[in-house]
Amino acid sequence: MTADRRYPLLLAGLSLLAALLFLASLGLGQVWIDPLTLVTAFNDTDSAEAVILVEIRLPRALLGAAIGAILGLSGAVLQGFLRNPLAEPGLLGISATASLGAVIAIYAGLTALHPYALPLCALAGALIAVTLVQMLVGRSGDILVIILAGVALSSLAGALTSLALNLAPSPFAALEIVFWMLGSLTDRSLVHVGLALPFIAVGGVMLALTGRALDALALGPDVARSLGVNLDRTRVLAVVGTAIGVGGATAVSGAIGFVGLIVPHLLRPLVGHRPSRLLPASALGGAAFLLAADIAVRLVMPDRDLKLGVVTAILGAPFFLWLLISLRRRTS
Repeated sequence: MTADRRYPLLLAGLSLLAALLFLASLGLGQVWIDPLTLVTAFNDTDSAEAVILVEIRLPRALLGAAIGAILGLSGAVLQGFLRNPLAEPGLLGISATASLGAVIAIYAGLTALHPYALPLCALAGALIAVTLVQMLVGRSGDILVIILAGVALSSLAGALTSLALNLAPSPFAALEIVFWMLGSLTDRSLVHVGLALPFIAVGGVMLALTGRALDALALGPDVARSLGVNLDRTRVLAVVGTAIGVGGATAVSGAIGFVGLIVPHLLRPLVGHRPSRLLPASALGGAAFLLAADIAVRLVMPDRDLKLGVVTAILGAPFFLWLLISLRRRTS
């Protein structure tokens, strides 16, 4: 079967997988609850099952699907735009600066003044990051400059985060900073969903608009320009879309890495190596991947607060090494 015929089946399969994992995320936990009761849970808010579903599991499942989708989509876009198979959202320094914003909120005690100071500060950090990247890159749009700007921002944000940990006013503040940076969907509410989803949606739309340009860019920037592709517009959509979407995600979940690296690489051979087709597949695959990882967090160590970012790192680091070895073999 050709890639053209496989593609609709692939999207249908990924959609079904993500839907099943979403229902499993609603039902699984220390107490099994039929996810289909969610339909009546909003009307029957007095029962314990309704409270667990609506207040605890539904926000967690919605955020898992949305954050996984934006991480997978942004990874596919950045790998296509930067023409770098190792690119992922963390490469632009967005995750690091969003984490720094949250760390500042914890360090300054803003979380005690307002419960949503942490996600708002994290989102502000991500927006500052994209502003700085755009200022550093300027009108040149040089891909190497974009990568170097992202590396510089990541290094600076990491150094300032380490400084905040070093000067933390109490061991409890330092512990809170470390735990938030590990990434998790635990204890998130519908308010967090309402805060993150608009940014994730806007970022996702901007990233989806790069599909045609990425197809042309795969043939080289000169060919893309000859086909009428505006590379400056594509750069803005890719960089700003990633910052808004991933910044909104990081603001409520903390830093969750490697999803944007793993998912596009697994799906790329199945879509015929065509960037525009990889985008929706990566979004669906990212949602399924993060939902599965979050389910694993709850099942592997139900009595311990195992962080989601730790699980994705354990899965992603060996994959990253394998990818490096594969690239080295191809170029040798």
